[in-house]
Amino acid sequence: MSKRDYYEVLGVAKSAGADEIKKAYRKLALKYHPDKNPGDKSAEEKFKELSEAYEALSDPQKRAAYDEYGHAAFDARARAAGRGPGGGGGFHDPFEIFREVFGNSGGIFSELFGEARAADPTAPARGADLRYDLQITLEEAVLGVEKELSLTRPETCDHCHGRGAEAGSSLKPCATCGGRGQVVTSRGIFSIAQTCPRCEGAGRIVEKPCRSCRGSGRRERTSKIKIRIPSGVDTGTRLRSVGNGEGGLRGGPSGDLYVIIHVREHELFQRDGDDLLCGVPISFHQAALGAEIEVPTLTGKASIRIPPGTQPGTQFRLKGKGVKNLQGFGYGDLIVRVLLEVPTHLTGAQRGKLEEFAALCDNNSHPQAKSFFERAKEFFK
Repeated sequence: MSKRDYYEVLGVAKSAGADEIKKAYRKLALKYHPDKNPGDKSAEEKFKELSEAYEALSDPQKRAAYDEYGHAAFDARARAAGRGPGGGGGFHDPFEIFREVFGNSGGIFSELFGEARAADPTAPARGADLRYDLQITLEEAVLGVEKELSLTRPETCDHCHGRGAEAGSSLKPCATCGGRGQVVTSRGIFSIAQTCPRCEGAGRIVEKPCRSCRGSGRRERTSKIKIRIPSGVDTGTRLRSVGNGEGGLRGGPSGDLYVIIHVREHELFQRDGDDLLCGVPISFHQAALGAEIEVPTLTGKASIRIPPGTQPGTQFRLKGKGVKNLQGFGYGDLIVRVLLEVPTHLTGAQRGKLEEFAALCDNNSHPQAKSFFERAKEFFK
C-alpha cells in the first residue's frame, strides 16, 4: 500500500516551521496513542504513521531529502535505480519518539489521562524505561540473531504484588502530608512543596511492611531476557522490548527495555547502507589475461569473472548479497573492488620474463598512461 504524504499525515503545509510541525504531532499523537485507544489497530497504525512523518520532517536533513525525492529518499531500492539517495530510512520506535517529544515525566499521563491521575501519589505508577547497549557482529546484524540479556533491575515483588504490605495489612494515609505525598511550607510570599519525609512521597503508611521487599513493593533481581535481533539492523538501531524495564510502583505496569545496537567492525567487509563492500586482491596476470576468482560473502562464497584488461579499483556488483532492508525493501548488494597486487619477491626467471614483456610493450599496451602523458606533457617543459 502506498504511503501518504508526510505533510498530509501531520495536517501541515509544506512551508510549516519546526514549531508548527511539533505542535501538530503532539496533538495527533495524543489522540491516537495506543494507551488511549486500547485494542484499536487503526489508531495504532495512525500513531506509527504520525511518528514516521514527524521524524522525517523534524530532521532538517531528512526533510530536505524528502522534499526532493519523496518517499524514495528512504527507500534502499531507489539508490540502485538512481532516483534518490536511498538508504535514509531506519525510522526509530514510535513510542521512543513520543517519549522524546513529551519527556519521561508525569506530563505524558497528565495530557493523556487528566491531571488528577498524574498528581495522585497513591495511584499505580509505570516503571521507568531502561537502556541496554548491545554489541553484535556484522554477521549477526546482517543475518539476525537471538540474544539472551542479563539484567539487574527492580521488579514487582511477587510476595505482595507491589502493594508493599503483608496480606491483610492495611495502608493508611500519611498523617504528615495528609496522603498528598508532599508537604508545603510557606516562607514569606513563597510556598515550597517538598517530598514528605515520613512516607517518602507515597502518601500512605504501610501498617505491616512486606517481609520480602520491606515495604517498597519492588525487589532488585537479575533475570535473563531473550530478544530477537532482526536481520538488517545497524549501529544506532533501537529495539523496544515491551514490559522488560523496571517494575511499576504500587502495582503499576512495568516500563520498557530499549536495546541500542552497536555493530563491531569486520575484518573483510564494510557496510554502506544496505550494501556490503569488500576489497579483493588479484595478481597482475589475472588482471591482464582475465580470470574467474572466488570471493567471500557472509553466507558462503561466490564466483566473479575478471575480464582481460581489468584495471585496479574496478568494482563488481553481486546482486542481493548485501543486507536485508529493515523497511522490507529487499536486499542490498555486495560490491567487490579489485585491488591489483604487485609481486614483492621475484625469482630470476620471473624477472627475465617481465623484462621481455616490458620490451614488447608500446604505447598501445597502456592507453590510459598514453592519454595521461599527452595531457600532461606541457607540465614537463
